[in-house]
Amino acid sequence: MSDAPTVRLARSDETALAVVRRSARAGELPRVVPAACGAVWNALRARAVTGAGCNVALYLDASDGVIRLEVGVEYGGPLDARDDGLVRSALPAGAVATLTHFGPYGGLGRAHAAIVAWCHQHGHVLAGPNWEVYGHWVDAWNHDPSAIRTDVFYLLANAPP
Repeated sequence: MSDAPTVRLARSDETALAVVRRSARAGELPRVVPAACGAVWNALRARAVTGAGCNVALYLDASDGVIRLEVGVEYGGPLDARDDGLVRSALPAGAVATLTHFGPYGGLGRAHAAIVAWCHQHGHVLAGPNWEVYGHWVDAWNHDPSAIRTDVFYLLANAPP
């Protein structure tokens, strides 16, 4: 796959999610995000929910080095209140700068940096939230991690021309 990720402008529709809320430092994300995905899937299985989509990590904001995030799955169905921490949320709608990263999750920092640099170079103002949508896991990725797909999005404050 290509070494240089291609950033593009797009429109994002609001996408309903079922999530758990977490806070973590950047170095904790490789542990916190997968654990939260597991918690979401366990809660969905316990609720006998079907029809959930891809895993998502929505990064809301950071202060004092702590990132506030929501981790979950694309899911627009009913979600009753329970004490398992699963709540309704949504990916925001609007103009986004996005790219598709192929490869192990450890390379996602480079993908995020590429989007931020591209936005600064092209005069786009970041609105705050950004997110990752993880492709559905396939067993072949155990043998070829370069095929793992993650789409990375940054909401823009200014609409593209």
